[in-house]
Amino acid sequence: MDIAIVNDLFVTIPKGSVDMRDDRTKTTWSVDIDSFELCKFPVTQEIYEAVINENPSTIKGRHLPVETVSWIQAVNFCNALSQRLGRDAYYGIDLVKEKVNLNFTANGFRLPTEAEWQYAWQAGIKGVRDGELNDVAWYKDNSNHRTREVGQKKPNPWGLYDMLGNVWEWCSDIYDETVYGTYRVFRGGGWCDQERSVMATTRRRSHPFSFKIDDLGFRIAANAKVTVQSIHESTLL
Repeated sequence: MDIAIVNDLFVTIPKGSVDMRDDRTKTTWSVDIDSFELCKFPVTQEIYEAVINENPSTIKGRHLPVETVSWIQAVNFCNALSQRLGRDAYYGIDLVKEKVNLNFTANGFRLPTEAEWQYAWQAGIKGVRDGELNDVAWYKDNSNHRTREVGQKKPNPWGLYDMLGNVWEWCSDIYDETVYGTYRVFRGGGWCDQERSVMATTRRRSHPFSFKIDDLGFRIAANAKVTVQSIHESTLL
C-alpha cells in the first residue's frame, strides 16, 4: 500500500459546535461536537478488501474509494475492522429485524455523525466550500465520468481530503424517522454531480440495507485515538 496514504491516516478533530440546516424543512439547529478521530480519506478499495475479502465497487482501482456499498455494508466494515484490532464493536446489528443499536462508548470504528461530518469539513469555514471547486473536488465537470484516486485534490484546513466530490459519504444518522423511517444520511456530493450539489450543506438519504450506487462510499471515525502503527501491527496493511 502506498505509504502516502497509510502515513498519519487519522486526523484528531477538536471539539466545537456546528450549525446545521435542512433545506427541505427550512429548519436549523446547533450541535456540540466532542473531539474525535476521522480518517483523512474515504475508505479505499484496497483497505476495504483487506478487511472484508471482497470488493463491491463498480469502478475498480486499489486507491479509488470503495463504492456501491450500502450503509449496512459500511457499518459491517467498521465492526470487522474493530474486531481485527481488538476494539469494541460500535454497532450491534440484527439483520433479521433490520435493526442497529449503537454503543456510544465503544472504542471501535464507526461512521461519523452527520454533524461531525459537516463540522470536520468546515474546519472553521463558514461557507459551503473551502475554495474553487475544481481545486478541492472531483465532480461532473472534471471527473471524466468516474471516481478518482483519493488524496489528489487540496485538503481542507484540517488535512481532510475528498470531503466534497468523488463519492458521497454515508453518515451514522437516521435522516428523519417520522417521514423516512430508517433512511440514513449521506453527504458531500459525488463524481457525477453538478456543481450545485457539491456543497458542505447538501443532504441526501436512502435505505440503509438496500441502497447502493457507484458514487456513494464512506470514511471512518472513532471516539478513541487511532494510530497507523496499531493498524500496521494488525497485518491489515
